[in-house]
Amino acid sequence: MSQTTVLIDAHCVMCNGMAQFLERRARTDASLDIVGIQSDEGQAMIADFPDRLKAMDTVYVVRNNRVYARSAGAIRLLLCMKWYYAMWYPFAWLVPLPLRDGAYWVVSKIRHRFGRIEG
Repeated sequence: MSQTTVLIDAHCVMCNGMAQFLERRARTDASLDIVGIQSDEGQAMIADFPDRLKAMDTVYVVRNNRVYARSAGAIRLLLCMKWYYAMWYPFAWLVPLPLRDGAYWVVSKIRHRFGRIEG
């Protein structure tokens, strides 16, 4: 099984909820690490990303030494989950990229309305 690292906004209530959702539903053999973007480890990882990805305000998924952002990253997380989530992986790619990223963009813009975690 490949190592998958998810970089989330540790101050976002919605992002932390997603992390808890993933942890509870991850396959037992999934090697899944969740790291806060604001942490030293998160910042060190982002420093190695291509320039076009560094400035994004998004969830990053690093899998097999490749970086995925926005909806592409979210879809790849299905591979770490139990079979009844993972089975949706091939179907998720059928949704056109502009629609997937458009929906992701809308959610990312309203996510802080659910609250922020200070610290």
